Amino acid sequence: MAEQLAFSLPAKAALGRSDFLVAPPNADAVRGIEGWQAWPGRKLVLTGPAGSGKTHLAHVWAAESGATILATDALAGVLGRPLAPEARIAIEDADRIDDPETELRLLGLHNLLQESGGWLLLTARRAPAQWRLSLPDLASRLQAAGLARLNEPDDTLLSGLLLKFFDDRQLAVDPAVVAYLASRIERSFAAAQAIVARIDQKALAQKRAITRPFVAEILGETGNPGD
Repeated sequence: MAEQLAFSLPAKAALGRSDFLVAPPNADAVRGIEGWQAWPGRKLVLTGPAGSGKTHLAHVWAAESGATILATDALAGVLGRPLAPEARIAIEDADRIDDPETELRLLGLHNLLQESGGWLLLTARRAPAQWRLSLPDLASRLQAAGLARLNEPDDTLLSGLLLKFFDDRQLAVDPAVVAYLASRIERSFAAAQAIVARIDQKALAQKRAITRPFVAEILGETGNPGD
């Protein structure tokens, strides 16, 4: 069957607390976010692999605490104005900071929040001890933060994630098809996101329903075992 050009809208992830799937691999991290008022030193580093829900939990924390979520390149703008007392700020992908100037800005923000009684959440793929930081003062302060980790999904969470990723794309898929898919892909967030995106693209291009035979074809194309 000749494929047609597919023009699909990007998936819009649901980022509310009720949309976050809680299971043993991420339960401790969820408790850490929900118990934010008890963070050691009022700071927490949330780690996990790509697609594990770091951004989702940052939005959950922002909704519950009134925090502002920033990218690392927005640090200069924050430092250019006074912080409110007990301000709450989340910085995403903090482990990707790779220049001394941005490190200095993060250190400055950290110190201002400490002085004003504020809270700081950092998301990252790895714990601060594994970051390539050139400022010893920043490294020591971040290593003193609380640490919460999102682990790779177990079988139950993987099935739930696949359903959520399909739902984010407004695709209704039979749970039996999802279970079949979950048992045949790598058990990781990245693999789940990638296969759902490919299935969505192929189904749109070929104008086919997302059935078990169709999913088996896609798995065969990606080198995963089908039937």
